[in-house]
Amino acid sequence: MKTKPKLICPICGAEYNGPVQRCECGEPVEFEPFKGEPYLGKTVWERFYDFWPVEPELELSLGEGDTPLVRSKLGKELGVKLYLKNETVNPTWSFKDRGTFLAMSYALKADYKAVGTVSTGNMAASVSAYASRFGLNAKILVSEKTGDEKLRAVSVYGADVIRVKGDYGRLYFDSLKLGERLGVYFINSDNPFRVEGYKGIAFEIAEEVTPDYVLIPTSSGGLFRGIAKGFLELRESGLIEELPVLVAVQAEGCSPICRAFKEGKGRLERFENPKTIAQAIANPYPPSGNAVLRLLREFGWPCVSVGDEEIIGAQRELAGEGLFVEPASATGMAALEKLGESGVIPEGSKVVSILTGSGLKALSHVEGGKIVECPIDELENCLR
Repeated sequence: MKTKPKLICPICGAEYNGPVQRCECGEPVEFEPFKGEPYLGKTVWERFYDFWPVEPELELSLGEGDTPLVRSKLGKELGVKLYLKNETVNPTWSFKDRGTFLAMSYALKADYKAVGTVSTGNMAASVSAYASRFGLNAKILVSEKTGDEKLRAVSVYGADVIRVKGDYGRLYFDSLKLGERLGVYFINSDNPFRVEGYKGIAFEIAEEVTPDYVLIPTSSGGLFRGIAKGFLELRESGLIEELPVLVAVQAEGCSPICRAFKEGKGRLERFENPKTIAQAIANPYPPSGNAVLRLLREFGWPCVSVGDEEIIGAQRELAGEGLFVEPASATGMAALEKLGESGVIPEGSKVVSILTGSGLKALSHVEGGKIVECPIDELENCLR
């Protein structure tokens, strides 16, 4: 049986024993560092059992995690050894499933009857699917601008989808307050169990390769915090000697973390009028942004922003390798090209780029290949 770990604030250092999600100072909390050693096991949940704050409900797993680390040919032009961590093969086609599964395991043990999230995309679909699997009611809060078509992949699992009129920026914080009052456990972007689940990406990478750089598409900041925490815990446990350089990657059209980082500021400011094709990472005021900013400064890690044309080009290049990803997932590859050309990433480096979500989730901007019309009687000529 797992012992109850403490929650700490990465910004002010306050400690909590109860199931809080944000510190009184306004920042997200996280679990105290874990130490351990890997065991024999089929899944990442079994192999790294010591590193989870709650015992995973393995019989309710949908097979999340243990995703392929694909060796890519695209790194040859830049003279690096490139690996692609393909999170698109998770059950609902994004990395979100890792955090959702661990948070659902907690919600079930804590006897919640309903869970929720504030999302219009990957997280909404993930929470809806896993709530159905765990036998819990799901409350999905979305913006009033969210179209019906986008929500079909969310409501199909039986979730209560609620369009909220008004300030969408308030919704994250209002949901946590209302959830406490109504007994709904909200699994939002930087829920502490969600961040813990993302550590598995670091664990799986370290099992296969010792990377010099890891490129992480960054929006709310939960994924970046989780991967960083994973590598830090591996080092503290003596399982790796050196930390890789973690690169936070944002879209130029919505890059509040990179902007604050480049301007030398200690805290984020809201990014007004965001506009980018990479909608999955277009968070103008990321709830874990200050925590990410602190990690970047503490370890000397970079933050890189890339433009829409660079993102589209990288998406096409990845499709040429048989990997169709949403624009946000292609930002890592776009950043690699920029960092390689500038010499920030030296030749011969081992680089991992995280592919966060499937291209099937964002088809509106996809340009298809050439399609030829051909009468059946002329098929031989067409094939020639």
